[in-house]
Amino acid sequence: MLLRIYPENPNSRYIQLVAGCLRSGGVIIYPTDTVYAIGCDIYQPKAVERVAQIKGIKAEKANFSLICQDLSHISDFTRPFSTSVYKSMKKALPGPFTFILNANNQVPRIFQSRKKTVGIRVPDNSIARDIVRELGNPIISTSVYDEDEILEYTTDPELIYEKYKDLVDMVIDGGFGDNEASTVIDCTRDELEVVRQGKGLLEDIL
Repeated sequence: MLLRIYPENPNSRYIQLVAGCLRSGGVIIYPTDTVYAIGCDIYQPKAVERVAQIKGIKAEKANFSLICQDLSHISDFTRPFSTSVYKSMKKALPGPFTFILNANNQVPRIFQSRKKTVGIRVPDNSIARDIVRELGNPIISTSVYDEDEILEYTTDPELIYEKYKDLVDMVIDGGFGDNEASTVIDCTRDELEVVRQGKGLLEDIL
């Protein structure tokens, strides 16, 4: 199913439809403030396995991020972090950043790397955040890549639908996406460290 949702004013009935799909173990493709992402409910292990299969990787080796609704949501899944990290995150979110934090026991084991960390996102996209709010818990996020040698990410939701319609249950058309991923920042040490430079700039949040 291709579902058109307008980011300026997401249709609440459609958001409920998406959340229902996720609760029943569905896999979706949805817009963020960076690139389109494949996702599912973090508490649906079979759906997580499906996402891993689509990406061609093993679930336990995947670096899936969690999409959270807001900063308070983040603390439900992470160990305590420093005041300076909190201030930077408060400045950055919602925004094009993925923060790597130490995971607590609320994070399903399948998402925890050997370092017991988890990537957290709060995208500046009302569709993604409304889905999480309606669902009541985070969804996973892994970018939709393109095999094109020039464009790393597919930005057209209709092209994404054509490619993935037999692999996922729902593609949300939230308009054209960006072709630059989030900036990944490691917050597990004393100083913030950029692991991958993307759309967000570290100096803007220090």
